[in-house]
Amino acid sequence: MTEIIDKKLIQRRRIMKYYIEATYKIMEEEGIDMVTIRKISDIAGYNSATLYNYFENLDHLIAFASLKYLKSYADNLINYTKKSKNSYDKYLRIWECFCYYSFQNPVLYHKIFFEEFGNNLNVALREYYAIFPDELTPDDDIDLKNMLLQYNIYDRTAQSLEKCVKDGYLNQNYIDKVSELSLLIYEGMLDRIISKMWKGTLEEATERTIYYISKSIEAYKIND
Repeated sequence: MTEIIDKKLIQRRRIMKYYIEATYKIMEEEGIDMVTIRKISDIAGYNSATLYNYFENLDHLIAFASLKYLKSYADNLINYTKKSKNSYDKYLRIWECFCYYSFQNPVLYHKIFFEEFGNNLNVALREYYAIFPDELTPDDDIDLKNMLLQYNIYDRTAQSLEKCVKDGYLNQNYIDKVSELSLLIYEGMLDRIISKMWKGTLEEATERTIYYISKSIEAYKIND
């Protein structure tokens, strides 16, 4: 019985993979606004009705496909954080990596993490990484993997601060405040880039964001 269930699950995930990759292809070549069920079905090789056996609706499928844009970020987290001096430094490096990649695709990252669209990710995230396990951070950094598996950016930020608490850099009572400040600073810069109010380079935007995030943490950091 278990073998039958496993085969059905494997088949289900294989077909979902076809749909997700087809959707991502359209998003890359034509843009997210040009994604239609008909186009997806043509590329995936199934009729339009079949899609609803695997996804609730088009937005649900687009949410899955959007997670592919996090791959470069996830792939490089290890490189950004491997030289961290401590958990506080690692927190800043995680943000540096996130800023670098999200500022290159600000509209989509805003959709994923700050708009109603992102609610579909609550269910999508773990199943997505079950379909594309190679896109998740390697097992040798459990903290990063646990962070990536958090459902939203608020939980991700809080998760990445937990080690700072364990190592004595931050009081547990301040996690929510520090997390909120980090997100407000980041979202403010993201909005400026989207609205084209930011006139500097994306590297400068990243540096500025990390500077203010670090300053905000210092207000709550436990003194040595």
